[in-house]
Amino acid sequence: MEMLQDGYLRAVAAAAGCTMAKPEPDDGIDWVITHASDLHEADCQIDLKIQLKSTWTCGPNPANGFVSVKLSNDRLKLLARQKVTVHRILVAMIIPEDIAAWVEATHDIFKLRHCAYWRSVTGEQPSGEEYTSVRVSTDRIFDDKALCGIMERIGKGGRP
Repeated sequence: MEMLQDGYLRAVAAAAGCTMAKPEPDDGIDWVITHASDLHEADCQIDLKIQLKSTWTCGPNPANGFVSVKLSNDRLKLLARQKVTVHRILVAMIIPEDIAAWVEATHDIFKLRHCAYWRSVTGEQPSGEEYTSVRVSTDRIFDDKALCGIMERIGKGGRP
């Protein structure tokens, strides 16, 4: 599942004109995405930390309008910090339970199934003893347009 998520993220980042770096060892952040532009106000290079999570407990575009993923309380506290120099988001991907349904290829298209959604959890508090279920709205599809918007807002000094 991790490799499928990484592939999805790589495709989105490439289409958005971003570069990626994987922290090693993984310190609670899966990837750091960087976007360079002279239009950014704070710095010509803007970074965004990303935590990837996946689930197959619901189908694509769930009728309830959100996908839920479990985060350890320690991970949630890291992502939810309010005073940061580099913003953080959670990217939750719905993946088919059947591995054979993960990708589809034809002569003119290569599809990854199903979809990923994003959310900033800044300020969120853990609600479980060890883990917290975090809802991510399906209104926020994580694609190249969303990533460009996030980087533009951060580049202007705002939040994701």
